[in-house]
Amino acid sequence: MRTIRTLLFFLIPIITFAQNSKDTLIVGYTSSPPFIIQTEGQELQGINIWLWQKVSDGLNQPYLLKQMDFAEMLDALRTGTIDLSINPLTITAERHKNIEFTESYYASNATVAVADQSSLQKLLAFVQGFLNRNFLRGFLALVLIIIIFGLAGWYFERKKNPEFRESYRGLWDGLWWSLVTLTTVGYGDKSPKSTWGKLTALFLMFTGLLFISGLTASIASSLTVNQLSSTDKSFASFKEQAVGTVDNTSTDGFLRTHFFKNIKLYDGVIPGVYALRDGELDAFIYDEPIMKYRIAQDSSLGEIAILPLKFDLQSYAFGLPKQRDSLEQEISQKILEVIESQSWQVVLNEYGLSEL
Repeated sequence: MRTIRTLLFFLIPIITFAQNSKDTLIVGYTSSPPFIIQTEGQELQGINIWLWQKVSDGLNQPYLLKQMDFAEMLDALRTGTIDLSINPLTITAERHKNIEFTESYYASNATVAVADQSSLQKLLAFVQGFLNRNFLRGFLALVLIIIIFGLAGWYFERKKNPEFRESYRGLWDGLWWSLVTLTTVGYGDKSPKSTWGKLTALFLMFTGLLFISGLTASIASSLTVNQLSSTDKSFASFKEQAVGTVDNTSTDGFLRTHFFKNIKLYDGVIPGVYALRDGELDAFIYDEPIMKYRIAQDSSLGEIAILPLKFDLQSYAFGLPKQRDSLEQEISQKILEVIESQSWQVVLNEYGLSEL
């Protein structure tokens, strides 16, 4: 009997420890603002931290948070060395082969960030708007009209009007009068006196009115088209350009599936956006809510703009190993209860997000 009591004395703590160890969930995470924010004091905040706290309160099961690299975390889910990931994981067919997902708690999409043009680039784009074939043709036609009517005006006025000198210097008088009349400035320093001179002026004024209006419209159209071509980009327009995204993410797979040829991969959003800011990339493509939040929090990224492009619809969920079906169902039920509450909308609004 004494031997049995002695064995129980040693075995009960071991069994209790083993049971507690088994019941303690290992929860992996990596920084992903605004869903998971790690402050300088190592305090965890964010949408998913709040959501997990609400879910875990209903589980009544101890857990241990474990910080991991993103790729390491995905491998740990596949091998079952962690019980859960609370990161905003995008549900994809490829991931679903090896990872179990809870009910989705948020839907998002990918978008494109580009570096805003500098003042010099904007000036060059403005000048370029004038240096097009249509504008140059119009300008040459304008010069031709000034010369033709200037010569005609001088020819009809050179003998009867002292304002038009009869010598070859009078050619300048005719050109000056033609230019002033065509542009409707009308200084009045020179005016035709002869009948043919007045008729010439009449044709010039009507021609100038129509031609200048058309030329002005052409310039405005050219500048507008040039501006739109530099800002109103489509998703396909980036396929031949150098674009960046975060490594080992659904966005990376999406870009490769859609035949993007020059993709540069980064460990996170900030390194990629910094590369965009420094001119190493033409665009950075990633999840819209995460990218918007990171750019808004960094004052050095003020020249980075998010384009109004939305594609690659994504559903975020927690991830678990394949063999944890019962835990997935329990967590999914708690997630549904939380996201159907008014508190969920308040938390999203606090971080500048809203449901799609």
